[in-house]
Amino acid sequence: MKRKANNLLFATVCLLLLVALGAFAAVRQSNRRVGGVMVSISNEFNNFFIGQREVTGLLTRQGQDRLEGAASEEVNLKDLEARLKAHSFVKEAQVYRDLAGNLHADVRQSRPIARLVHADSRQDSYLDADGRRLPLSSLFTARVVPVSRPNGTPLSATFFQDSSGTRYLEFLRYVDEKPFWRAQVAEVFVGPNGKISFTQQVGDQRVEFGFPENISEKFAKLMVFYRQIPPVLGWDTYHRVNVEFKDQIICE
Repeated sequence: MKRKANNLLFATVCLLLLVALGAFAAVRQSNRRVGGVMVSISNEFNNFFIGQREVTGLLTRQGQDRLEGAASEEVNLKDLEARLKAHSFVKEAQVYRDLAGNLHADVRQSRPIARLVHADSRQDSYLDADGRRLPLSSLFTARVVPVSRPNGTPLSATFFQDSSGTRYLEFLRYVDEKPFWRAQVAEVFVGPNGKISFTQQVGDQRVEFGFPENISEKFAKLMVFYRQIPPVLGWDTYHRVNVEFKDQIICE
């Protein structure tokens, strides 16, 4: 019993010491002025739409707000995060301070998967994987598939956000997520009837895909065409390939 009591007392003392040290560190941290500003931008998709200079400009309101050397009570971390998240190309942002007093801003960029083409290219925009519109950037041009209508009528980003438009977004996600199709699909067209067709980087065939249904099955049929027809008859034998219908590949 005595040993158990001693162990309990020792554990209690250790716990109190940890609480005291934590409180001391918190008080010291709250009184420490901001040291450096450390910006980290996640670049796992090789996007360069926003750089350290732009992030620092957002944090400081283009130099109007002083961060380095600022007192702790002058820095609102939540406000700084909200300022970063308001940027079109920022998908996620986290702002925090370390024990040395430095301010860290960790940013993850939005990733476009397609470019919505207009008659006036200055009105083009990107589309991300969530169906949100992203503006073009003077810093970087993403190599993504262009999407347009054959008659030149532009597609708005909201087209991909309603119940029927999400199917087209699923099609574009599929193309973007598969390295082969991301490299092969050159330009996507959405017809007035809603059917999809696209041109290719290799081969003159225009692929008639139909509605964005059974997407993986249709691409599997197109892969069968690639493996069996062009190696035997050549890439220029057919100019139209239709994979719209179940269990059929129509070549003309």
